[in-house]
Amino acid sequence: MLNQSAPPLPGPDSLLALAFPSDPQISPDGRRAAFVLARIEEEDPQKVDSGFARPRYKSHIWLAENGSAQQLTRGEGRDTSPRWSPDGTTLAFVRDGKLHLLPLGGGEAQRITDFAGAVQDLQYSPDGRFLTFFSAGDDEDKRDERGEARIITRPRYRFNGRDWLPERSARLWRYDLQQHELSEWLAPTVEVTGYAWQPDSQGVLLVSSADELRATQWQQEVYRLGLSGIPEQLTRWNSAITAVIPHPDGQRFALVGRPEGKGSPENTHLFLVEPGGSWQRLDRDHDHPVGNLVGGDCHVGALPDRPAWLDGQTLLFSSTVRGSCGLFRITLDGTVTAHDHDPQAVVPSFTARGGGVALIRERADRFPEVELNGTTVTDLHARLPFVARTPGRGTFHNELGAGEGWVLLPDGDGRVPAVLSIHGGPHTDYGHAFMHEFQLFAARGYGVCYSNPRGSAGYGQAWVDDIHGRWGDPDMADLLNFFDRCLEAHPRLDGERSAIMGGSYGGYMTNWITGHTARFGAAITDRSICNLLSFGGTSDIGLRFWDDELGLNFHRSADTLKLWELSPLKHVENVQTPTLIVHSVLDHRCPIEQAEQWYAALTLHGVPTRFVRFPGEDHELSRAGRPDRRLVRLQEYLAWLEQWLKVSAPEAKVEALR
Repeated sequence: MLNQSAPPLPGPDSLLALAFPSDPQISPDGRRAAFVLARIEEEDPQKVDSGFARPRYKSHIWLAENGSAQQLTRGEGRDTSPRWSPDGTTLAFVRDGKLHLLPLGGGEAQRITDFAGAVQDLQYSPDGRFLTFFSAGDDEDKRDERGEARIITRPRYRFNGRDWLPERSARLWRYDLQQHELSEWLAPTVEVTGYAWQPDSQGVLLVSSADELRATQWQQEVYRLGLSGIPEQLTRWNSAITAVIPHPDGQRFALVGRPEGKGSPENTHLFLVEPGGSWQRLDRDHDHPVGNLVGGDCHVGALPDRPAWLDGQTLLFSSTVRGSCGLFRITLDGTVTAHDHDPQAVVPSFTARGGGVALIRERADRFPEVELNGTTVTDLHARLPFVARTPGRGTFHNELGAGEGWVLLPDGDGRVPAVLSIHGGPHTDYGHAFMHEFQLFAARGYGVCYSNPRGSAGYGQAWVDDIHGRWGDPDMADLLNFFDRCLEAHPRLDGERSAIMGGSYGGYMTNWITGHTARFGAAITDRSICNLLSFGGTSDIGLRFWDDELGLNFHRSADTLKLWELSPLKHVENVQTPTLIVHSVLDHRCPIEQAEQWYAALTLHGVPTRFVRFPGEDHELSRAGRPDRRLVRLQEYLAWLEQWLKVSAPEAKVEALR
């Protein structure tokens, strides 16, 4: 017989073969779509360092029509943010932070700006006269470079993904396409988080806060800005607003947000605001959040999902329903119907106009693809260097009813180590999105179990609310209940060789659970929380977050003992589980001081621990971090699992740490 060797197991470098779609933009006539495709290549192909690879994201604009897609822009940089002119003849886009205009009838792209600051959030006025965007212009902050002191007087001064916030908020600029003139339109005193042109092209609606303190409390309002003049406040909303969508009549508008008095546990919903400021919730009978909250790790780039008016009576929006996300229509009388909802898929991004829809769709066993009017125009799944596995669904029960989760098993019949993974949020979802990380673990011989315990989105408001004020109680019960059901339903899973892992809130739960049980042989805690008291004063959302989630806050003496009781650090002396700690230096959502405290405490208690710190990365490392750092992260994960779950002799485990 011929000797046939098995194919090599895929490794973290399988990530390098993938291309990531984002920002699908439908044309005004609804027949074409522009989108961004990011790939991973060597930073400078002319200067390759054989001893130190530098894989980086590079992206181009692609154009889809007639059932297929072709590359539209080329170069070695990053082309992003394609936006159609109203007549469909020109595509605006951003190349390495600079605004460009590309005539689609032929010709080279023309650069419009040369600011030091990047251009963001391009929008054409409906009449095609203006192209607007936000930018800091030529403002540059060189205080760190010069070694200067920072004088801080504002409540918000650092933010995840941006590091130090600028002294001045980004300004709204207006480029007159007829006069070829660029001018500053608005210099806001408080950052504008979103805007949209009104149908008559006489101005825009802005989302911002009355002052910086209200901004830290997620208290936002809608303002109208005319072509000349100052913003006029239209609402007394006093709560979070994530999108504003002017009605075709130019008088009313819809918004996505939460009403006053409702914090982050409240699902986002659709509201219609009348000219006088009165409002009504449109989706009052739809007990699911607006937008996609199902996590995936193949989302590199912008994923717009702002609702769109199909006509004066109907709004198209996306919504998370259990572990899926699809498109739904809602009429002004509140009737919600499915427009394009596959319960086994996720639509993380879409745009709609001119009777057409461009979107991205993915499944747990299918890489994200771009679709135009129901036709898939990419074949990115073919780039996957291993066969994707299909997870099996499982359930668990609690006093609220049935919850669900999934198990991704390796090929074969033998017993395999079992890994319990916990999502972040906590008000997000695991589900039918493609997870390269899970597929990689399964290909390497691990069974991956993941679920949506109480607190997860997509299962109704009561499911979300049940962990309010009591993190670590109902959610821990659900997670371990589901894991036990997995072990019972799948005899191949070896409960004696098990690991627990999670990121953000999932990292908090990993720390919490290992402080309350020693059943797991290994733990991986990523961008985690361990001390709720110090988190309150160091996180970019800390001034408000615990009020919303727990009804407590670090600056009130009456709450401090309760926050400490809910902190994993309070229970660290019970931890026996060997723990890998992964964290990014520029993570301002869950600051690195949390990882430093956990590492110090585990070390003092003699728990086998390894701490991996990533420079230049923030809270998004696992999903959109620099490719070489994403590879190292996955290598560290696999090495830790291999060390503690596949080495049977205790002596070998001890020796491996030396």
